Amino acid sequence: MQTYLDMIDRTDRGLSEEDMALAHALQINGRASFKEIADALGVSDQTAARRWSRLRTAGKLRVLGLTDPQRLGDSPWVVRVRCTPDAAGSIGKAMARRTDTSWVNVSSGGTELSCSVRTRGAGIEESLILQKLPRTPQVLDVSAHCLLHVFFGQDLSTINKRGPLTAAQVAALTPPQAQDGEPCAAQVRLDDGDRHLLDLLARDGRAAPAELAAATGLSQSTVRRRISELRTAGVLYFDVEYHPDVLRWNFRATLWLEIDPSRLAEAGAAIAAHPEVSFAAAVTGTFNLYASIDVANAQLFYRYLTESVAALPGLRHTATVPIHRTIKGPGPYLPVRA
Repeated sequence: MQTYLDMIDRTDRGLSEEDMALAHALQINGRASFKEIADALGVSDQTAARRWSRLRTAGKLRVLGLTDPQRLGDSPWVVRVRCTPDAAGSIGKAMARRTDTSWVNVSSGGTELSCSVRTRGAGIEESLILQKLPRTPQVLDVSAHCLLHVFFGQDLSTINKRGPLTAAQVAALTPPQAQDGEPCAAQVRLDDGDRHLLDLLARDGRAAPAELAAATGLSQSTVRRRISELRTAGVLYFDVEYHPDVLRWNFRATLWLEIDPSRLAEAGAAIAAHPEVSFAAAVTGTFNLYASIDVANAQLFYRYLTESVAALPGLRHTATVPIHRTIKGPGPYLPVRA
């Protein structure tokens, strides 16, 4: 019998094996130098730089410098919006233009939108998007679920599970780990220079120190030092955004699972290890475990539900929501497409 991974066809994913290796390397360390990447991949510096330039220019990949909201005392939320099908496109685009949103998806045949929303502080009452959405005529219902703990996916993607690099290559590229600890005990205060630097990295995570120094008024040594400090503190991490034609599986869905609270950590760790899962987190609400699923087709999704999901510890109820289109990815800013 074919396994799930045996049925993956890489030929229509939009990247060659060599490009996939580069993407995998950047997912591990988005600020790795071309020499570090070249040494790990067994190619020349020039080859690594040329491949990156081609992929970036074509809009296939971009590296983003993003921040962990809980390290800064902010709160991430998953927001679900039920609306009339004729309004999904316009409402979704309006949500995507906001810098406090990411991962804006159209789901359930165009009758639902979902997105991640970031709020300052612990509450959601100050979020402008949550104030405006319920007053929009075509919006039927809005629900917000606070993200409590990420099991997989903040700075990782399915390429970390399925990518072509060996364990030795991954180890060579892996940067020093961020500090561990509870988010409430690890909050970091930013000054205006930090905020400007982070805003630039959110647009281009591989911007050169000279470019960042010129834009912020800081010295190059200060830029390098501050990036290193913010990464070590767990504030700053780097993610890769892929063009919709790249790494796009034919069937995507979100799972909303009700798990016995005494088994939530166990179930979260178990689902995080599934190759089908690109994101998994504990959230508030009756359905307390949320996950994003990428598979090749509906038949494999059925197999995944009836085998892997059904075996999760403490599972009480399951709700599935098919994703039809992603309007915005992981960053606060929409990419500029040619």
